[in-house]
Amino acid sequence: MSVALPSVDERHGGFVNDVLVVAWRGLLHMVREPEALVDVTLQPIMFVVLFAYVFGGAIHIEGGSYTEFLMGGIFAQTLFFGMFAVAMSLASDRRNGAVDRFRSLPMARGAVLGGHAAAHMVRGLIPIFLMSVCGLAIGWTIDSSPAMATAGFLLMIAFSFAVIWVGILLGAAMPTPESVQGVGFLVVFPLTFVASTFVPVQTLPGVLQTIAEWNPVTALAEALRYLFGNPGAPRTPNEPWSLQHSVAYTIIWIVALVVICAPLSVYVYNKRTRD
Repeated sequence: MSVALPSVDERHGGFVNDVLVVAWRGLLHMVREPEALVDVTLQPIMFVVLFAYVFGGAIHIEGGSYTEFLMGGIFAQTLFFGMFAVAMSLASDRRNGAVDRFRSLPMARGAVLGGHAAAHMVRGLIPIFLMSVCGLAIGWTIDSSPAMATAGFLLMIAFSFAVIWVGILLGAAMPTPESVQGVGFLVVFPLTFVASTFVPVQTLPGVLQTIAEWNPVTALAEALRYLFGNPGAPRTPNEPWSLQHSVAYTIIWIVALVVICAPLSVYVYNKRTRD
């Protein structure tokens, strides 16, 4: 049975209110399905503990402990993985008909994407908090000033926001959650492992080292190590610009991802859901 949709003009409501409604719906889903939060609760803690104790005695880090080196990489990897949750959530809404129901209501069309982004921004704060507590419990220390440490946490929040729009683009482009997972892993896993996530870039061979030096995951990991006063890549004139200025390079990536992916997400979403 077909349903007559109101005209586009009649669907426009208050954008902010509509975004908040969709975001609240997303947060309620998270509360009612706590098993869906495993990737931002148990998984980050497991990574921190396992890598700290399994590799901690085997990898020597100049200027500090492996645990201090590890935390920047674990933060970066987990935040990058955050794109999966929002991508699969949006793809699920498209498949189960939720998006069609939203389109039949007098609400701003962009509220669906905005609501998903807002809900997953809140979701993204969970692993930052839990990993920080877990890291401090196993020996991670913040050896920088309060201002620099605050800048480190703000940088993580900004990067999480940027990655969410990558996930929204993926969720808008892929037809099913399964396709999101398949395509996403092909991109995310190489990026997070060919980086200074778990080992210094200097230990990687040839071409892989060059890729890792300019990898956005490496940039975020090294920026966090610098801002938290932890050991990381040397910041000498002989090193690539991306490592010498890891904070600035990370900010460039954040701005580029938002500027490119946000409008492209809206375009792809509108194209896939148009009348």
